[in-house]
Amino acid sequence: METFLMILMLMALAGMLAFVVLAFVKGKGNRGKNFAMSGGCLFAFLVLALILGSMVEEAPVAEEAATKASSEDEEAEEKSKQEEEAKKAEEEVQKEQEEQEAEEAEEQAKKEQEEQEAKEAEEQAKKEQEEQEAKEAEEQAKKEQEVKEAEEQAKKEEEQKAMEAQEKSLTVSQEQAVKMAQDYLDYTAFSKTGLIEQLEYEGFHSEDAAYAVENITVDWKEQAVNAAQDYVDYTAFSKTGLIEQLEFEGFRLEDAAYAVENITVDWKEQAVMAAQDYLDYTSFSRQGLIDQLKYEGYSTEDATYAVDQVGL
Repeated sequence: METFLMILMLMALAGMLAFVVLAFVKGKGNRGKNFAMSGGCLFAFLVLALILGSMVEEAPVAEEAATKASSEDEEAEEKSKQEEEAKKAEEEVQKEQEEQEAEEAEEQAKKEQEEQEAKEAEEQAKKEQEEQEAKEAEEQAKKEQEVKEAEEQAKKEEEQKAMEAQEKSLTVSQEQAVKMAQDYLDYTAFSKTGLIEQLEYEGFHSEDAAYAVENITVDWKEQAVNAAQDYVDYTAFSKTGLIEQLEFEGFRLEDAAYAVENITVDWKEQAVMAAQDYLDYTSFSRQGLIDQLKYEGYSTEDATYAVDQVGL
């Protein structure tokens, strides 16, 4: 733009100079004609200046436009190149990442496979160990059973020999005492001391009676149970009263207590029977009868129940 103004000023200056020369230098007679000519020249110079100025101005503009277009093309190309490189780099990074992930997944799968194999191997080893231990335990149990059976067999043989030797050494009186003791136990219940006394009552010596009781097959607890059941079948007893009665009959306290716990009996009904027996031969007040039943060994609950049942 500055170049254009400079050219325009120079052209205008040249036109003015031509105007002055033509208008004033060449004579006054032709001044009108000279004015016209100088004006035409000035106009021509101005037009020429405008044309030259526009040409001069268009050249830089076109050059600038071309430069700008070239620069934009270069920038676009550079940008495209950068985008391509960025895309390529991104693809490369993504590819590396995918390869890394695939490698990690493969390593993880391999690790899991190894862990699974190790676990299976451990379970297999544990199973084999358990089977081995079970087999050893079974063999040990079998061996112990064989030893136990052998010991029991040896013990039986020894007992058999001892019994045979004893039978050979028995006196006639001892043999008879053993038979009679067994006969008594076959139809009624006896305590150990009660059976000895019964044999003595039958005329056997104390030694023979004691020998017989020690050499018969008998469970004294079961004898106590049978005796206890016989008692409650025909008369009324409290729990403690029955234990005392069995002890009186010669049973040990342990056997008597066992018997009372192992018979079929309703202690409330026993209390009712006892209460009715008392009322059948004597008179009682309600509280007096309760106290009497408690004295006989019945619980307060059973005694109260019995008194209620007999209507007192």
